[in-house]
Amino acid sequence: MARRGFTARSLPAALAGLTMVTALLQGSPAAADADAARPAFRMPFVCDQSWRGSNWDGHSPAHSIDWNHYDAAGNPDDLGRRVLASAGGTVLSSYYATDTGYGNTVVIGHGDGWRTRYAHLQSRDVQKGDTVDRGQLIGKVGATSALYSLSPHLHYEQIHDGSVVVAVVQGVTWNDYLVRYQTSTNGC
Repeated sequence: MARRGFTARSLPAALAGLTMVTALLQGSPAAADADAARPAFRMPFVCDQSWRGSNWDGHSPAHSIDWNHYDAAGNPDDLGRRVLASAGGTVLSSYYATDTGYGNTVVIGHGDGWRTRYAHLQSRDVQKGDTVDRGQLIGKVGATSALYSLSPHLHYEQIHDGSVVVAVVQGVTWNDYLVRYQTSTNGC
Protein backbone atom coordinates (compact mmCIF):
# COMPACT_ATOMS: atom_id res chain seq x y z
CA MET A 1 0.00 0.00 0.00
CA ALA A 2 1.40 3.36 -1.03
CA ARG A 3 1.73 5.96 1.61
CA ARG A 4 0.31 9.38 0.71
CA GLY A 5 1.09 12.64 2.42
CA PHE A 6 3.02 15.85 2.11
CA THR A 7 6.63 15.82 1.19
CA ALA A 8 9.08 18.67 1.09
CA ARG A 9 8.42 18.90 -2.65
CA SER A 10 4.63 19.05 -2.33
CA LEU A 11 4.56 21.69 0.40
CA PRO A 12 5.07 24.72 -1.95
CA ALA A 13 2.25 23.49 -4.19
CA ALA A 14 -0.05 23.05 -1.19
CA LEU A 15 0.77 26.55 0.07
CA ALA A 16 0.14 28.02 -3.37
CA GLY A 17 -3.26 26.31 -3.43
CA LEU A 18 -4.07 27.63 0.03
CA THR A 19 -3.06 31.14 -1.05
CA MET A 20 -5.37 30.91 -4.06
CA VAL A 21 -8.31 29.72 -1.92
CA THR A 22 -7.67 32.54 0.56
CA ALA A 23 -7.61 35.08 -2.29
CA LEU A 24 -10.91 33.74 -3.64
CA LEU A 25 -12.52 33.97 -0.20
CA GLN A 26 -11.29 37.52 0.33
CA GLY A 27 -12.07 38.79 -3.15
CA SER A 28 -10.14 39.03 -6.35
CA PRO A 29 -6.58 40.37 -6.45
CA ALA A 30 -7.87 43.13 -8.74
CA ALA A 31 -10.37 44.24 -6.10
CA ALA A 32 -7.65 44.26 -3.45
CA ASP A 33 -5.38 46.28 -5.75
CA ALA A 34 -8.18 48.80 -6.42
CA ASP A 35 -8.75 49.35 -2.69
CA ALA A 36 -5.01 49.70 -2.13
CA ALA A 37 -4.79 52.29 -4.91
CA ARG A 38 -7.82 54.30 -3.70
CA PRO A 39 -6.72 57.87 -2.99
CA ALA A 40 -7.07 59.12 0.58
CA PHE A 41 -10.17 61.19 -0.26
CA ARG A 42 -11.05 64.04 2.10
CA MET A 43 -14.36 65.84 2.36
CA PRO A 44 -14.67 68.44 -0.37
CA PHE A 45 -15.10 71.26 2.14
CA VAL A 46 -13.10 73.68 4.28
CA CYS A 47 -11.36 72.25 7.36
CA ASP A 48 -13.54 71.83 10.49
CA GLN A 49 -16.86 72.37 8.69
CA SER A 50 -19.49 69.76 9.58
CA TRP A 51 -21.73 68.64 6.70
CA ARG A 52 -24.73 66.33 6.51
CA GLY A 53 -24.25 63.62 3.90
CA SER A 54 -27.03 61.43 2.60
CA ASN A 55 -27.62 58.75 0.02
CA TRP A 56 -30.87 56.86 -0.35
CA ASP A 57 -32.70 54.14 -2.22
CA GLY A 58 -33.29 55.46 -5.71
CA HIS A 59 -30.57 58.11 -5.58
CA SER A 60 -29.07 58.37 -9.01
CA PRO A 61 -26.52 57.12 -9.45
CA ALA A 62 -26.36 54.64 -6.60
CA HIS A 63 -23.56 55.27 -4.06
CA SER A 64 -23.48 59.06 -4.65
CA ILE A 65 -23.65 61.43 -1.67
CA ASP A 66 -25.57 64.68 -1.40
CA TRP A 67 -23.93 67.10 1.06
CA ASN A 68 -25.73 69.90 2.92
CA HIS A 69 -24.54 72.43 5.49
CA TYR A 70 -26.69 73.97 8.24
CA ASP A 71 -26.15 77.00 10.46
CA ALA A 72 -26.29 76.88 14.27
CA ALA A 73 -30.09 77.29 14.19
CA GLY A 74 -30.47 74.32 11.83
CA ASN A 75 -31.19 76.34 8.72
CA PRO A 76 -29.60 75.34 5.40
CA ASP A 77 -26.76 77.69 4.50
CA ASP A 78 -24.71 75.81 1.93
CA LEU A 79 -25.45 77.95 -1.14
CA GLY A 80 -22.19 79.53 -2.29
CA ARG A 81 -19.95 77.64 0.15
CA ARG A 82 -16.54 76.63 -1.19
CA VAL A 83 -16.07 73.19 -2.76
CA LEU A 84 -12.54 71.80 -2.60
CA ALA A 85 -10.84 68.96 -4.46
CA SER A 86 -11.09 65.88 -2.24
CA ALA A 87 -7.79 64.58 -3.69
CA GLY A 88 -5.18 65.96 -6.06
CA GLY A 89 -5.34 65.25 -9.78
CA THR A 90 -6.18 66.60 -13.21
CA VAL A 91 -9.51 68.19 -14.16
CA LEU A 92 -10.95 65.88 -16.80
CA SER A 93 -14.04 68.00 -17.43
CA SER A 94 -15.64 71.22 -16.29
CA TYR A 95 -18.97 71.90 -17.99
CA TYR A 96 -22.68 72.61 -17.72
CA ALA A 97 -24.59 69.35 -18.28
CA THR A 98 -27.88 69.77 -20.10
CA ASP A 99 -28.72 66.06 -20.48
CA THR A 100 -28.02 64.48 -17.08
CA GLY A 101 -29.41 66.96 -14.55
CA TYR A 102 -25.94 67.56 -13.07
CA GLY A 103 -25.83 71.24 -14.05
CA ASN A 104 -22.41 72.78 -13.40
CA THR A 105 -20.09 69.79 -13.06
CA VAL A 106 -16.39 69.17 -12.39
CA VAL A 107 -14.75 65.76 -12.79
CA ILE A 108 -11.22 65.20 -11.48
CA GLY A 109 -9.01 62.23 -12.40
CA HIS A 110 -6.79 60.91 -9.62
CA GLY A 111 -4.94 58.09 -11.42
CA ASP A 112 -5.36 54.29 -11.35
CA GLY A 113 -8.92 54.63 -12.71
CA TRP A 114 -10.13 56.89 -9.86
CA ARG A 115 -12.27 60.00 -10.41
CA THR A 116 -14.50 62.27 -8.39
CA ARG A 117 -17.53 64.16 -9.69
CA TYR A 118 -18.91 67.36 -8.13
CA ALA A 119 -22.31 68.47 -9.47
CA HIS A 120 -24.99 71.19 -9.19
CA LEU A 121 -22.25 73.77 -8.58
CA GLN A 122 -23.15 77.46 -8.53
CA SER A 123 -19.80 78.20 -10.15
CA ARG A 124 -16.78 76.31 -11.47
CA ASP A 125 -13.32 77.65 -10.68
CA VAL A 126 -11.28 75.14 -12.73
CA GLN A 127 -11.09 74.19 -16.39
CA LYS A 128 -10.39 70.97 -18.24
CA GLY A 129 -6.66 70.19 -18.10
CA ASP A 130 -5.97 72.08 -14.85
CA THR A 131 -3.86 70.30 -12.25
CA VAL A 132 -5.36 70.60 -8.76
CA ASP A 133 -4.06 69.84 -5.29
CA ARG A 134 -6.20 68.33 -2.55
CA GLY A 135 -7.95 71.21 -0.82
CA GLN A 136 -7.84 73.54 -3.84
CA LEU A 137 -11.00 75.54 -4.61
CA ILE A 138 -12.82 74.00 -7.60
CA GLY A 139 -16.25 75.67 -7.31
CA LYS A 140 -19.10 76.71 -5.05
CA VAL A 141 -22.20 74.85 -3.86
CA GLY A 142 -25.26 75.55 -5.97
CA ALA A 143 -28.53 74.14 -7.24
CA THR A 144 -27.93 74.06 -10.99
CA SER A 145 -29.68 71.54 -13.21
CA ALA A 146 -31.15 71.70 -16.68
CA LEU A 147 -33.71 69.02 -15.78
CA TYR A 148 -34.71 69.48 -12.12
CA SER A 149 -35.65 72.17 -9.63
CA LEU A 150 -33.27 71.56 -6.73
CA SER A 151 -32.45 72.96 -3.34
CA PRO A 152 -28.76 73.85 -2.92
CA HIS A 153 -26.43 70.93 -2.19
CA LEU A 154 -23.27 69.30 -3.48
CA HIS A 155 -23.73 66.04 -5.36
CA TYR A 156 -20.52 63.99 -4.92
CA GLU A 157 -19.37 60.73 -6.47
CA GLN A 158 -16.28 58.54 -6.25
CA ILE A 159 -15.80 56.63 -9.50
CA HIS A 160 -13.46 53.72 -10.19
CA ASP A 161 -12.91 52.37 -13.70
CA GLY A 162 -16.06 54.12 -14.92
CA SER A 163 -18.45 52.96 -12.17
CA VAL A 164 -19.67 54.95 -9.18
CA VAL A 165 -18.52 53.06 -6.08
CA VAL A 166 -19.30 53.22 -2.37
CA ALA A 167 -17.40 56.28 -1.21
CA VAL A 168 -14.71 56.26 1.46
CA VAL A 169 -14.24 59.77 2.85
CA GLN A 170 -11.49 60.39 5.41
CA GLY A 171 -11.46 56.67 6.16
CA VAL A 172 -15.24 56.49 6.70
CA THR A 173 -17.16 54.14 4.38
CA TRP A 174 -20.43 55.62 3.12
CA ASN A 175 -22.53 52.50 2.60
CA ASP A 176 -25.83 53.06 0.85
CA TYR A 177 -28.90 54.54 2.55
CA LEU A 178 -27.02 56.53 5.17
CA VAL A 179 -27.64 59.97 6.61
CA ARG A 180 -24.93 61.26 8.91
CA TYR A 181 -22.70 64.21 9.73
CA GLN A 182 -18.99 64.32 9.08
CA THR A 183 -16.43 67.02 9.79
CA SER A 184 -13.90 67.97 7.12
CA THR A 185 -10.17 67.51 7.61
CA ASN A 186 -9.35 68.88 4.15
CA GLY A 187 -6.53 71.38 4.48
CA CYS A 188 -6.30 71.10 8.28
